[in-house]
Amino acid sequence: MSVDIGASKQKSEPNVVPLCDILLVLLIIFMVITPVMQKGIDIKLPETQQDDGTGGGGDVRGIVLTLESDKTVKINQDVVEMTLLENTLRDLYQTRTDKTIFIRADETLNYQDVLRIIDIAKGAGIEVLGVIPERYKSGI
Repeated sequence: MSVDIGASKQKSEPNVVPLCDILLVLLIIFMVITPVMQKGIDIKLPETQQDDGTGGGGDVRGIVLTLESDKTVKINQDVVEMTLLENTLRDLYQTRTDKTIFIRADETLNYQDVLRIIDIAKGAGIEVLGVIPERYKSGI
Protein backbone atom coordinates (compact mmCIF):
# COMPACT_ATOMS: atom_id res chain seq x y z
CA MET A 1 0.00 0.00 0.00
CA SER A 2 1.39 3.28 -0.95
CA VAL A 3 0.07 6.64 0.19
CA ASP A 4 0.47 9.58 -2.07
CA ILE A 5 1.28 12.56 0.09
CA GLY A 6 1.03 14.85 -2.85
CA ALA A 7 3.14 17.73 -3.76
CA SER A 8 2.34 20.65 -1.50
CA LYS A 9 2.71 23.91 -3.33
CA GLN A 10 3.86 26.74 -1.07
CA LYS A 11 3.38 30.31 -2.11
CA SER A 12 6.34 32.54 -1.45
CA GLU A 13 4.95 36.03 -0.96
CA PRO A 14 6.83 38.71 0.90
CA ASN A 15 5.29 39.85 4.12
CA VAL A 16 5.03 43.64 3.74
CA VAL A 17 3.43 44.43 7.10
CA PRO A 18 6.75 44.69 9.00
CA LEU A 19 8.18 46.78 6.16
CA CYS A 20 5.26 49.21 6.41
CA ASP A 21 5.76 49.44 10.17
CA ILE A 22 9.43 50.28 9.75
CA LEU A 23 8.65 52.92 7.13
CA LEU A 24 6.03 54.56 9.34
CA VAL A 25 8.44 54.68 12.27
CA LEU A 26 11.13 56.26 10.07
CA LEU A 27 8.62 58.80 8.77
CA ILE A 28 7.66 59.79 12.30
CA ILE A 29 11.33 60.11 13.31
CA PHE A 30 12.08 62.39 10.35
CA MET A 31 8.98 64.48 11.04
CA VAL A 32 10.10 65.04 14.63
CA ILE A 33 13.76 65.75 13.84
CA THR A 34 13.27 68.08 10.84
CA PRO A 35 12.07 71.17 12.78
CA VAL A 36 14.95 70.78 15.23
CA MET A 37 17.51 70.74 12.42
CA GLN A 38 16.38 74.05 10.92
CA LYS A 39 18.93 76.73 11.67
CA GLY A 40 19.09 80.32 10.65
CA ILE A 41 19.09 83.90 11.75
CA ASP A 42 15.94 85.71 12.74
CA ILE A 43 15.75 88.99 10.88
CA LYS A 44 13.33 91.84 11.05
CA LEU A 45 12.75 93.57 7.73
CA PRO A 46 12.34 97.34 7.82
CA GLU A 47 8.84 98.66 7.46
CA THR A 48 8.16 101.57 5.17
CA GLN A 49 6.35 104.56 6.52
CA GLN A 50 4.25 106.71 4.28
CA ASP A 51 3.94 110.39 5.03
CA ASP A 52 0.27 111.18 5.43
CA GLY A 53 0.91 114.93 5.39
CA THR A 54 -0.12 115.56 9.00
CA GLY A 55 3.44 116.09 10.17
CA GLY A 56 2.86 114.11 13.35
CA GLY A 57 4.43 110.93 14.54
CA GLY A 58 7.06 112.18 16.96
CA ASP A 59 10.75 111.42 16.54
CA VAL A 60 10.93 108.97 13.64
CA ARG A 61 14.48 109.81 12.58
CA GLY A 62 16.80 106.88 12.52
CA ILE A 63 20.37 107.11 13.70
CA VAL A 64 22.96 105.94 11.20
CA LEU A 65 26.41 104.96 12.40
CA THR A 66 28.91 105.13 9.54
CA LEU A 67 32.37 103.58 9.54
CA GLU A 68 34.57 105.23 6.93
CA SER A 69 37.50 103.61 5.10
CA ASP A 70 40.03 105.40 7.34
CA LYS A 71 38.16 103.91 10.37
CA THR A 72 36.64 107.20 11.46
CA VAL A 73 33.19 106.87 12.95
CA LYS A 74 30.27 109.18 12.20
CA ILE A 75 26.91 109.34 13.90
CA ASN A 76 24.55 111.05 11.47
CA GLN A 77 27.49 112.85 9.80
CA ASP A 78 29.00 113.99 13.16
CA VAL A 79 32.52 112.61 13.66
CA VAL A 80 33.00 110.73 16.95
CA GLU A 81 36.23 109.36 18.38
CA MET A 82 36.34 105.55 18.58
CA THR A 83 37.27 105.71 22.27
CA LEU A 84 34.23 107.88 23.06
CA LEU A 85 31.78 105.97 20.86
CA GLU A 86 30.22 103.79 23.56
CA ASN A 87 29.64 106.71 25.93
CA THR A 88 28.26 108.86 23.11
CA LEU A 89 25.82 106.16 22.07
CA ARG A 90 24.80 105.53 25.67
CA ASP A 91 24.07 109.25 26.18
CA LEU A 92 22.23 109.48 22.87
CA TYR A 93 19.97 106.50 23.54
CA GLN A 94 19.37 107.19 27.22
CA THR A 95 16.21 109.20 26.59
CA ARG A 96 15.02 107.43 23.45
CA THR A 97 12.37 104.73 23.61
CA ASP A 98 13.28 103.33 20.18
CA LYS A 99 16.71 101.77 20.67
CA THR A 100 17.40 101.09 17.00
CA ILE A 101 20.53 102.00 15.06
CA PHE A 102 21.54 101.48 11.44
CA ILE A 103 25.15 100.63 10.67
CA ARG A 104 26.84 101.42 7.36
CA ALA A 105 30.47 100.64 6.60
CA ASP A 106 32.85 101.23 3.73
CA GLU A 107 33.12 98.24 1.41
CA THR A 108 36.91 98.10 1.69
CA LEU A 109 36.93 97.52 5.46
CA ASN A 110 37.51 94.17 7.10
CA TYR A 111 34.58 92.39 8.66
CA GLN A 112 36.42 92.50 11.99
CA ASP A 113 36.16 96.32 12.11
CA VAL A 114 32.42 96.23 11.48
CA LEU A 115 31.94 93.60 14.20
CA ARG A 116 33.86 95.80 16.64
CA ILE A 117 31.39 98.64 15.96
CA ILE A 118 28.43 96.27 16.39
CA ASP A 119 29.88 95.04 19.69
CA ILE A 120 30.33 98.60 20.96
CA ALA A 121 26.75 99.46 19.97
CA LYS A 122 25.38 96.40 21.79
CA GLY A 123 27.46 97.32 24.84
CA ALA A 124 25.91 100.80 24.82
CA GLY A 125 22.46 99.28 25.30
CA ILE A 126 21.15 99.38 21.75
CA GLU A 127 18.60 96.63 21.29
CA VAL A 128 18.04 96.52 17.52
CA LEU A 129 20.88 96.77 15.01
CA GLY A 130 20.16 97.24 11.35
CA VAL A 131 22.93 96.78 8.80
CA ILE A 132 22.50 98.82 5.64
CA PRO A 133 23.18 96.33 2.84
CA GLU A 134 23.91 98.84 0.07
CA ARG A 135 27.49 99.21 -1.07
CA TYR A 136 29.07 102.27 0.46
CA LYS A 137 32.27 103.97 -0.62
CA SER A 138 33.73 106.69 1.59
CA GLY A 139 34.04 110.15 0.08
CA ILE A 140 31.35 109.65 -2.57
